[in-house]
Amino acid sequence: MKSTVEHIGPTRVKLTVEVPFDELKPDFDRAYKKIAQQVRIPGFRPGKAPARILDARLGRGVVLDEVINAAVPAKYSEAVAAADDVKPIGQPNIEVTELADGDKVAFTAEVDVRPEITLPELDGITVQVDDVEVTDEQVTEQLDQLRARFGTLTGVERAAQADDFVQIDLSAAVDGKEIEEATTTGYSYQVGQGGLIDGIDEAITGLSAGEEKTFTSKLVAGEYADQDAEVTVKVTAVKERQLPDADDEFAQLASEFDTLDELTADLRERLGRVRRMEQVTQARDKVLDEIVDNTEVPLPESIVEAEVESRHHDAVHAFDHSDEQFNEFLEKQGKTREEFDTETRAEAEKSVKTRLVLDALADAEEVQVGDQELTERIIYQAQQYGMAPEEFVQRIQQAGQLGAIYSDVRRSKALIVAVRAATVTDAAGEPVDLSDLLGSEEGAAVAVDAEEAPEAAAEAADSADGATDTAADEAAPEVVEAPAADDSSDAAVGTEAAGPAAGKA
Repeated sequence: MKSTVEHIGPTRVKLTVEVPFDELKPDFDRAYKKIAQQVRIPGFRPGKAPARILDARLGRGVVLDEVINAAVPAKYSEAVAAADDVKPIGQPNIEVTELADGDKVAFTAEVDVRPEITLPELDGITVQVDDVEVTDEQVTEQLDQLRARFGTLTGVERAAQADDFVQIDLSAAVDGKEIEEATTTGYSYQVGQGGLIDGIDEAITGLSAGEEKTFTSKLVAGEYADQDAEVTVKVTAVKERQLPDADDEFAQLASEFDTLDELTADLRERLGRVRRMEQVTQARDKVLDEIVDNTEVPLPESIVEAEVESRHHDAVHAFDHSDEQFNEFLEKQGKTREEFDTETRAEAEKSVKTRLVLDALADAEEVQVGDQELTERIIYQAQQYGMAPEEFVQRIQQAGQLGAIYSDVRRSKALIVAVRAATVTDAAGEPVDLSDLLGSEEGAAVAVDAEEAPEAAAEAADSADGATDTAADEAAPEVVEAPAADDSSDAAVGTEAAGPAAGKA
């Protein structure tokens, strides 16, 4: 086989490949065997008809098509492997240019490739992160959230106010017609929590048990979605949450500590760790931005287009893939489709550039990914999606995404190398040592683009997705579970971070 490579752009090459028929004998053997199994030739058992009979009955073209369809992709892969400077990142556009039966087959393949990228010196990068500071007010806030988990609801004879828990009856009507699906009784609601219906908090505030109020609000779902409705809310009970006293007895109830001082000291220490992990997240993101912003990267157009298409697909998926419904949604958000498309392309270009830069960094640092690291990432992602690891592996293999997960881990490890090499300072300009939170270079790594982290820095990645929630979760010590007085009164602290998205480049 002969092959040549022509660079037709900074991100695209053209391979010209010529394969003599002598090299295709195994392909012809497989083709004749496959075709013989699929056709019935009188006088021959299935699969036993000789090649000359198949050629005579079916025509040589049928066999040639089978051989070409199977052999050309394989020969393309061989040509890529033989070319030292060709690293494809997309599907090739293959065209058979010559087919001389018994002599040779020639084809060309155009494909996008990773561009040559010159990275900045990592030890020249300096980023600034926030100071580690834990105030008394923050500790008190965490203590109050913990106390809220053990609070009790007590009925009060007064008007409802912010943070009260109320039982309400709701009904709604459009043009005088009552909407059945918008009617409920005995619903428990915390004043000010939002998320129920626009205007509900303002209507409830000031109402005592037995009082009601009617207000106008726009329905958001159902047959009358986006229509104004007359909503009537009646308060049937008002309760306030009473928190246990912050004392040694509470510390013993809510934690493993004997005194309130020990509990608050532990809260302060936990908050301090969260702040340090937030520094890791800031350093990671800022180092990545510095590298990406200071690196020239020609973008492969087909990869950008695929990324744009993927983002468009995801955006309209929730609207039954109806562009009309999606455009109406954008209009309600005060955005045009043209603005959305422009923003989506900019985001896609940045995402592709980031992946290419991290791949180049991983190459430069000779980053390797071990089987254990890949397994840990797969198990972690399976947990994020609530799936058994075996099922998750099967699905990603079917979707051809196993390589994407491998690439994610490799990019993550490359970014940790960059953070280790960069200079990280606090607001006062003093160096910040984050090595104890970055994990080992051989360990599983922080994923980029708000994905998950290694064991050593998992909480730091979580704080990037939701610093407040994670801080509250980290600050809360292990507690003895207490029954909630009401479904609405369980003030749970902290939420789980969202699952990751696999890279595509």
